[in-house]
Amino acid sequence: MRIEGYISDLLYRYNCVVVPGFGAFLTHTQSARFDDKGRFHPPKKSVSFNAQLNTNDGLLVAHIGQLKKLPYDTLLEEIQKVGETWQKRLSNGESILIPEVGKLKMPHEGKIVFEPDATQNYLTSSFGLGAIAPVKIEREILKEEVEALEETIPFIITAEQREKTSFRPWLKYAAVLLLAFSVGASAYNSYLALNKRKNIAQQDAQKEVSRLIQEATFFDSAPLELPAISLSVTKKETVRGKHHIIAGAFRVAENAERKVAQLKEKGFDALYLGTNRFGLHQVAYGSFQDADSALDFLKKIRQSESADAWLLSEK
Repeated sequence: MRIEGYISDLLYRYNCVVVPGFGAFLTHTQSARFDDKGRFHPPKKSVSFNAQLNTNDGLLVAHIGQLKKLPYDTLLEEIQKVGETWQKRLSNGESILIPEVGKLKMPHEGKIVFEPDATQNYLTSSFGLGAIAPVKIEREILKEEVEALEETIPFIITAEQREKTSFRPWLKYAAVLLLAFSVGASAYNSYLALNKRKNIAQQDAQKEVSRLIQEATFFDSAPLELPAISLSVTKKETVRGKHHIIAGAFRVAENAERKVAQLKEKGFDALYLGTNRFGLHQVAYGSFQDADSALDFLKKIRQSESADAWLLSEK
């Protein structure tokens, strides 16, 4: 199974794409810059690789499953096999090329080196923008153009008078200053426009990061090792607020019900939130109408119960 193209597609929309059991491809926003040749480059998103982030987050599996209409478990096994194959190829000294993303290799045993594709820009707000080369102003050509312009000015003056007066040199300098001012004004306007696009790109990136934090989740694909019990948990047994402290997301509904029961036995006002867009059943420690109260509760939960708890806010 080939997954390279799916990785490239997801990097346009997400800051992190995990290949389960292998590692994660991460994007980082870079500001506009000038290179050593004086060329101006627009803002961009570059890609890096981290082999330590190899726990399945469900994003890649769910994306491929939605396109191919295949079961989640089947796809997860196939993608894990791809990661194992890549690891063996790297250990044997081979390099792996992921089109539009970069190249992976292992020059030293146990350490993967990633070379990103420098020509690819995953920042959608910079789509179609390329490097701008500087334009050199030829002073001699500019001088000839000014002199030609002066010859067309209909002043009634004799050749002898023109040689005796200093009017002609001053006219040249005035024309040169006028052209220099025009060039400077155009460059300044271009700078303002580029700076405005840069600010807009940064704002869009910040909004995207905030949205990804809201959509983040963690997965528990294995059933909980608990004795089978019979209980019924209703979705509306607890008053729901807009801000939920998430305890977990489960592929099996029964595991979610058991988690609610566990939390209630510990004294939490736990509740079942339903399924998210990945089809996982979400369980919350509690819900709050006030965001500040939810954040205070989240801080206590992370200190006393689970560092993986997070805040989900509904619109």
